[in-house]
Amino acid sequence: MAGNGPLTGRTFNNRYQLGERIGVGGMAEVYSAQDMVLGRIVAVKTMLPQYAADPDFTRRFRQEAAAAANLQSPYIVNVYDWGHDQDTYYIVMEFVRGSDLKTAILERGAINQRKVAEIGSQVCQALTVAHQQDIIHRDIKPQNIMVQPDGNVKVMDFGIARAKNSTADKTETVLGTAHYTSPEQAQGKDLTAASDIYSLGVVLYEASTGTLPFDGPDAVSVALMQVRDQPLAPREINPDIDPVFEAIILTAMQKDPNARFATANDMRLALNDFLAGRPVNLAALVAGGAAAAAIGAAGAGMAHAATNSDFTQARTSVISPIGVAAGDMDSTQVMPVAAVGAGGGGTPTRRYSGGAAPGSGSGNNEGSGKKKAIIAVCIVAVLAIAGVLAFMFLGGEKQDVPDVTNTPYEQAVAEIEAAGFQVGEIKTQYDDTVEEGQVIGQNPKGGTKANKGSRIDLWVSQGSEQVDMPEVVGMPEADAKKALTDAGFIIGEVTQQYSDDVEEGLVVSQDPVGGQAANKGSVVKLVVSKGSEQVPVPNIEGLSLDAARKKAEDAGLTINQTGSEHSDTISSGCIISQSPSAGTKVAKGTAINYVVSLGEDNTVNVPNVVGSSESYAKSALEGAGLRVSITYSASNSVAKGNVINQSRTGSAKKGDTVTIDVSTGPSTPEPGTPTE
Repeated sequence: MAGNGPLTGRTFNNRYQLGERIGVGGMAEVYSAQDMVLGRIVAVKTMLPQYAADPDFTRRFRQEAAAAANLQSPYIVNVYDWGHDQDTYYIVMEFVRGSDLKTAILERGAINQRKVAEIGSQVCQALTVAHQQDIIHRDIKPQNIMVQPDGNVKVMDFGIARAKNSTADKTETVLGTAHYTSPEQAQGKDLTAASDIYSLGVVLYEASTGTLPFDGPDAVSVALMQVRDQPLAPREINPDIDPVFEAIILTAMQKDPNARFATANDMRLALNDFLAGRPVNLAALVAGGAAAAAIGAAGAGMAHAATNSDFTQARTSVISPIGVAAGDMDSTQVMPVAAVGAGGGGTPTRRYSGGAAPGSGSGNNEGSGKKKAIIAVCIVAVLAIAGVLAFMFLGGEKQDVPDVTNTPYEQAVAEIEAAGFQVGEIKTQYDDTVEEGQVIGQNPKGGTKANKGSRIDLWVSQGSEQVDMPEVVGMPEADAKKALTDAGFIIGEVTQQYSDDVEEGLVVSQDPVGGQAANKGSVVKLVVSKGSEQVPVPNIEGLSLDAARKKAEDAGLTINQTGSEHSDTISSGCIISQSPSAGTKVAKGTAINYVVSLGEDNTVNVPNVVGSSESYAKSALEGAGLRVSITYSASNSVAKGNVINQSRTGSAKKGDTVTIDVSTGPSTPEPGTPTE
């Protein structure tokens, strides 16, 4: 919604002048603005008019400023200031260049899973900072994750965040975004950091598949799905997704908060292990401990918890919608609490790709549920007895498991067999840090106890995965980054330099170079053109040619004579005028054109004074810079006192002498003229 908004041009508190509207959310709109005190561009978030008079929303708005201002992280948008101007509350924030993750998903569909994992890891770091201060975001969604040109992210919009132990907001409605809200948030329950982890799981699901896990005609139906339904496995939508990454996503999206990652930092560790190709031990990172075993076997990437295979559908009832905009479910909004009836806890139903879920027919679901519960208890009891009997009769001597990590595969096998164990399943995976053929991990771990003769599974390194490096030189920066990330590389340092040959905004060079094999996941550095370097033109007027040439060369320019003129003020051999004028910015190497002085011009036009009076003739000639010499002669044709002739006409040098001959009258008296 970029463009002019109703507040464009307004200045808040004589400091923040609002420009273009750059976004509109559920309760606020955001403008770019000029901070006239510090002279920088900022983003100003203003409450929408319909909420400005509501004390509850204004409290939340002030709360956002206070919460976000105390969160210091490179992955959280900085808050600089907040205030109230006339009837509007506003928050002044860091202006982040880039686009939100939702826009990227809409434009590109499924995003490369490694890039999604990197984004998830950075969001986890931001959430860790917030959670350590007991701040729960409560509205994690791709619209609130800004992706900057360098690929790093900034989490924003703590508008409905609140302290973990706050009770002020406990009502029969909840704030959030239906597509990303956690089951406990949809039900109006007390929230913990696990709620943000669930929402981030939904974000990673959508970004890696291009599809939302739950969608429906309105916010209420979507919120109910969050409570009771299981999503399709991401790999059913996008088969290219790694099973390990799928397991991380589904762990974050567990209905039970205790079955999710214990902390955002634990989720970050899992994502980082996945990116590095290391085994992902979900069991050690999940809050419920034992519950993690159902999600994945030491990072093997099982898609679903075994216990999720036969969920029955619970009866549900919903409080009437309050303020829900059915057509805009991606906006933060007031939603009713999704209450699950009868069972109280809300048993989830599994989503199937086709057909109805088992037990969802017209029969007595409640009775069926009880029968299944009894059967489940019996199965658990039988398994427990079987486990005890197996331990009594089959359990052998316990002994130390050797640690064979970071050893060659052949040596690891020899050590395992020498210790009385068997080599179990062998899995290979790429690893940028461990040499090919070396053992990366094992299960059980070295130093633990296990039955003699039992199996030890191994993960063996295949070394760094080699893929073709795209050639991105000459491409626009954004296209180059996309090509590299789509190929599985990480964008490293992006620097800019001037180039006379490469257009501004295009890639000048890359490291490593394109067209050859490189380690997948390695960092690629880019150099982007700033175009021809622009320098200010120096002032060379009045300088000698040598001085002007040196001054121009010092600025990276040259000089070029285009003409010469006489000048009464500029000495001969010096520069009268230049083009471009001083101060103009031009590309390096540009020539400054100049006109050189020939010095003062001494040539003057000699006035024609023949027939003029002596006094006028003398004045005119001297006024032209000439000297005057006067002779007198009798003349019968020229009146006495007037000039008969002059020695020079045309042009002459200043200071030259011009002789004029002045008439003394007739030489003899005319007849009849009286004489003395």
